Amino acid sequence: MSRPSSARLEYRPANDCSQSVRTAVKFLLPILVLTIGVGAFQVLKSTKPAQTPPQVQERVWRVAVERAVPQRLAPELTLYGRVETPDLLRATASAAAWVTEVAVEDGQRVAAGDVLVRLDERDFLPRIAQAEAQVAELEAEIESERNRYETDRLALEKEQRLLQLARDAVARQERLKTQRVGAEQALDEAEQAAVQQALAVSNREMSLADHPIRVRALQARLASSQARLQELQLEYERATLRAPYDGIVTAVDATEGDQVTKGQVLARMFALASLQVRARIPAPYQAELLTALSEAGVLPAEAEIGDVRLALTLERIAGEAGPSGVDGLFHVDSDPAALRLGQMLTLRLARPARDNVIAVPFRAVYGGGRIYKLEGGRMVGVDVETLGERSGGGDDDERLLVRSPQIQAGDLIVTTHMPNAVDGLRVETLAEGRVAKAPPGRARQVGASGADGSVQPQAVQ
Repeated sequence: MSRPSSARLEYRPANDCSQSVRTAVKFLLPILVLTIGVGAFQVLKSTKPAQTPPQVQERVWRVAVERAVPQRLAPELTLYGRVETPDLLRATASAAAWVTEVAVEDGQRVAAGDVLVRLDERDFLPRIAQAEAQVAELEAEIESERNRYETDRLALEKEQRLLQLARDAVARQERLKTQRVGAEQALDEAEQAAVQQALAVSNREMSLADHPIRVRALQARLASSQARLQELQLEYERATLRAPYDGIVTAVDATEGDQVTKGQVLARMFALASLQVRARIPAPYQAELLTALSEAGVLPAEAEIGDVRLALTLERIAGEAGPSGVDGLFHVDSDPAALRLGQMLTLRLARPARDNVIAVPFRAVYGGGRIYKLEGGRMVGVDVETLGERSGGGDDDERLLVRSPQIQAGDLIVTTHMPNAVDGLRVETLAEGRVAKAPPGRARQVGASGADGSVQPQAVQ
């Protein structure tokens, strides 16, 4: 068989074939590795365990609750007052004298009649003796004037008789002269004697007429001396300064050996029985308290000094008011021994009582006028009317009085203050949370919420 002329047999060396194989392997190897990796990933992905999708649970907050108990309560008004008294005694020296004794000290409690300060009696007795001597002298002068009056009255009768005799002598000498028997000189002497006697009678009558005037003048001088004597005796009585009533000494301004002047203050004290408290009542409550005071007469109040409670009563409202309010004057009904003049007190004044009022802790109120109650495991907001404060007993002394027609007796009031409090917030009581945390299979004492959120023991299996 013949071959075509154009066909040729080519000869390739063995080195060229091996080079081509290596090039193919170098190109296909990465593709093979990548393919194997992708396949392994798909196998692992297809064989992984199936996961249950997570379930979103609503968070439950634990709160304390109290049961609503509507009742008739009186809100209290907190006031700040100052202790004062209208009976502040300033014991002064009755006269210039030396101090011989100071019997009290600042802050000492004294009873009525107790000695405060004594002055030296030797500064008083000489002046009293001198005044007594003047009184005695004037009394003697008055007695002498009365004796003189009696003497003048008796002497006047005799002098009038002598005057009559002198006039008779003049008449006789005139008859003798007419008869030309008597001498002219004898008539002149008789007339002269009659005139002198008439002058004597006139002086005596004048003396008798002036007697009442002289007596009144002496009596006036006597009264003046007696008044001076009484003044000195009163100063002497007051030389020993005594407490006029039960009270407390606030200051002592003298010491033994001091020389004091009249009117100088030696000691100060106040009466315990007249202590009162003056407190400013805010203007918004002025009309309410004036009406209540006119109806009830007095309003009860209370103050605390440490562990001591003082009962007070609002007796009257001051007659002058200011822009911020008016002062109320409180009488101290308890023993005022614990009070001091100028002391500042915090008072709680009972305002008129209101019906259907609920006392809740301050932490249960939001924004001053909203609380939350628990219904169906969720918080429900209720707008309330705040009426005032009230002090109570136990651990929760301060309570806020609120009122709302949406709150009925027995409703659970949330007393835990929640920063994220909103309507519909899911909550549970503290007792419910403890039940949920109790381990199964073992009896455990857990709490059941009481009316005030306290824990009441109960057994849970």
